[in-house]
Amino acid sequence: YQKDRQMQLPVDSKIDKQQRLLEVAQTYFREIVAPQAAVIEREPEALREALQGMGDRALLAIRVLQSWGGSQLSELDFLRFQIMVARYSGALAFLQTQHQSAGSLLEASPNQSLKQEYLPRMARGKVLVGVGFSQLRRRGEPPIKAVPVAGGYHLEGEVPWITGFGFFEDFIIGATLPDGREVYGMVPLQDTDQHSGGSISFSPPMELAAMASTNTVRAKLREWFLPSDRVVSVQPAGSIQKKSEKNVLHHGFFALGCAQAGLDILETVYQKKELSFLQQAFDSLNQELTSCRRATFEALRRQSQMFEQQLQLRAWAINLAGRCSQAAVTASSGAANSNAHPAQRVYREALMFTVSGQTTAVMEATLKQLLSVGKKSYN
Repeated sequence: YQKDRQMQLPVDSKIDKQQRLLEVAQTYFREIVAPQAAVIEREPEALREALQGMGDRALLAIRVLQSWGGSQLSELDFLRFQIMVARYSGALAFLQTQHQSAGSLLEASPNQSLKQEYLPRMARGKVLVGVGFSQLRRRGEPPIKAVPVAGGYHLEGEVPWITGFGFFEDFIIGATLPDGREVYGMVPLQDTDQHSGGSISFSPPMELAAMASTNTVRAKLREWFLPSDRVVSVQPAGSIQKKSEKNVLHHGFFALGCAQAGLDILETVYQKKELSFLQQAFDSLNQELTSCRRATFEALRRQSQMFEQQLQLRAWAINLAGRCSQAAVTASSGAANSNAHPAQRVYREALMFTVSGQTTAVMEATLKQLLSVGKKSYN
């Protein structure tokens, strides 16, 4: 973290404030969250307490402008923050980022009444908001359709993936208009029937291999009326694909944090077993992780690298998360087969961060990276 900051502008009062915020976060995650990481991954109530702990420290709207109650963290520091959370708890990292994303969407919204209703209360967790619009990336028939009607829209279809049921009061849904444009609106994250006859219902939480405590569910909407005053924004057709391409590096920061978590375990095992090859493995992977992290931040600073180059950096981060977590499992021996073992948890988190925010391009790049590493090893 400190190495990354050396390339920043000279310290001023704003950077001092951001530095203090990151120090507060680092202390909280390392001293309070990390010792409970296994329980947080399994038990929603433990995850709820960890999320509220972030709220108590004003860490839940850190990119939102200060005028709206946020911390106005810079983009680069926000991404360092994401690495930090993922290093200590993948479940907490995945849950809180839904709320952080909702805050950014609301801040950019032209709907002033929604902004006033939610943003001032989001930083400290007085209101919690999720997101449910990844389905807009899917090709073919839109999973959620929006039809313009008097005073708003009717929403119909199924949202295949919403994280945070029982944590978030509301979520921002994404739906597709007949002309291909995207409607984003605020809807309740609980079974609800409208007087007009519309309804929204949710499945039981899915049985996931990783981060099950985040309560990921499906939603079914039938003639749900989304009034105009609950519309966050209406975007041009294909906006989410363009945004995914522009921000292709962003989900990779969770993978970088996961990779660091794997190396933390590997280093701990070495200190116990004192086998030289464990130290060699740690040094090699740590050097590669440092290079990947530095190259990724540099790509964001310059904003000059082409999409394909950024895509390769994202795939490299994913690959490192997989290899570092596998190194942690290998060094931990048979104990890593226990669900309660840290190496097992981080190994599962690497799975999640491999597919989180995945597009077709990311999938292809990830597989090419795997094949490339395999060929090098064989040769």
